[in-house]
Amino acid sequence: METRPYVSWELIGNFMTDAFKAVGVPEADAKICADVLMESDRRGIESHGCNRFKPIYIDRIEAGIQNPVTEYEVLKETGTTLVVDAHDGMGMVASYKMMESLIDKAKKNGMAMGAIRNSTHYGIAGYWAMMASKEGMLGITGTNARPSIAPTFGVENMLGTNPLTFAFPTDEEFPFVIDCATSITQRGKIEYYARIGKDTPKGMVIGRDGTAMTDSPEILKGLTDGSAALAPLGGIGEELAGYKGYGYATVVEILSAALQAGSFLKALCGKDEQGNKSPYHLGHFFMVIDPEAFLGLDTFKKITGDILRELRASEKAPGEERIYTAGEKEYLVWLERKDKGVPVGEAVQKEFIAIRDKYHLPYQFPFEVQE
Repeated sequence: METRPYVSWELIGNFMTDAFKAVGVPEADAKICADVLMESDRRGIESHGCNRFKPIYIDRIEAGIQNPVTEYEVLKETGTTLVVDAHDGMGMVASYKMMESLIDKAKKNGMAMGAIRNSTHYGIAGYWAMMASKEGMLGITGTNARPSIAPTFGVENMLGTNPLTFAFPTDEEFPFVIDCATSITQRGKIEYYARIGKDTPKGMVIGRDGTAMTDSPEILKGLTDGSAALAPLGGIGEELAGYKGYGYATVVEILSAALQAGSFLKALCGKDEQGNKSPYHLGHFFMVIDPEAFLGLDTFKKITGDILRELRASEKAPGEERIYTAGEKEYLVWLERKDKGVPVGEAVQKEFIAIRDKYHLPYQFPFEVQE
C-alpha cells in the first residue's frame, strides 16, 4: 500500500517547469523536460522521474556541465536520415526535436533514422519511442551513458546501461513498450535503493575483486570511482547468458557513437583529466518506421494485439495470477495514478523544498506541515 503523499500532476509539472526556467531553460524547453520526467512517474518508472529532477538535471546545470539553452545544430540531413550536435544542451529537448523530424520523414518516406552527439541525459527512453507509437508508427531508440557495465569476464565498468527500447502501436488501449537497460539493473534503480535504505540484490553488481556487492550507497560510490561495475543483462559470467546483455549493450554503444562520430566508453565518464566534473557528451540514436509503408497500420496493430493477447492467455505457472506483456504494467500504474498524482518520498520532498526556497518559487506542497 502506498504511504507516500501524492502531488498533483499539475502542481508537480508547473513546479518543475518553473524550476527549470529558474536555472536558465527556456519556457518551451522546460515544459518538454518536465513532461519527460512526469511520463516516467506516470508509468511507475520512478528511477527516472522526479527522483532524478535535481541530481541529474538541476545540479548539472548549476555545476556548469550541462547547458540550459540547447543549441540544436544539424550536421547532415537527407530524406531519411538526420545527424545533430546538441552542444551539451538539454538531451530531452534535442531528442524531442529529433523525433518530430523523424516522424515527419517517416510519414513521407516510410522510415527514418537519426543520431545525436554531444548530448546529455535524455530521460526515459520509452518517451521517444512512444512519440512514434502515438503517431501510429514503430519507434526504436537507444543511448549510451557513463560507464557502468563490466564486459563478461571483466570487472571494470566500461559500457553504459545503454537501453535498447521499442514501442509499437496495437489495437489495445496501450502500446507495446519494452524500455529497459542492457545491464541487469540500472544506476537509477540503485540510486532509488539508496534513497529508501534498501540493499541491492546480490548478483547485480561486481566489485574489482570479482565478488558481488549489495550495499547500495557503497555501490554508487564504486560506480563513480571504478571499484564497482554493473553486471550485463543475464548476470555475471556466462552461466546465465550475461554475454547476451554485454553484446546488446555494445550494439547500443556503437549505434550511439559511430554514426555521428561521437564519444564512447570511458570518454563518457563526466570527468576531465584532472578529475573535475565535465560534460558527458552522450550519444543517442532513433528510428521511426511507418507500417503504412508495409501492409498498413490496421494490419500491424491487429496482428500485434493478437500476439500479445495470445501470450497473456497462455498457461500460467502454478501460483501466478496473470501473464503480462511489455507496457501493460506501466499502463496499469497510469490508471492508478492519473487522478492521484505522483507519490513523493521524503528525500525528494526535501529536494523540492530546497530548490523552491533557493529560487524563491511561489509553491506550497501538500506534504509540508501546515502551521
